[in-house]
Amino acid sequence: MAGEAGSGGAREVLLVLAVAGAGLALAAVAAFGPWQPSDGGSPDRGAARSFTPGMSAPQTQ
Repeated sequence: MAGEAGSGGAREVLLVLAVAGAGLALAAVAAFGPWQPSDGGSPDRGAARSFTPGMSAPQTQ
């Protein structure tokens, strides 16, 4: 009974593997792709800004 999945089961496994592969590809692009602006803009565009206590706050434009 359970061993007689037929071609429908193989098709479902292939679909799951294809979706998983597409997800891994998108995750790799998001993780290793460039995230800084490449047009030579201001380098201080990120959400995290370095600030050393005792110094004046960074100037915003």
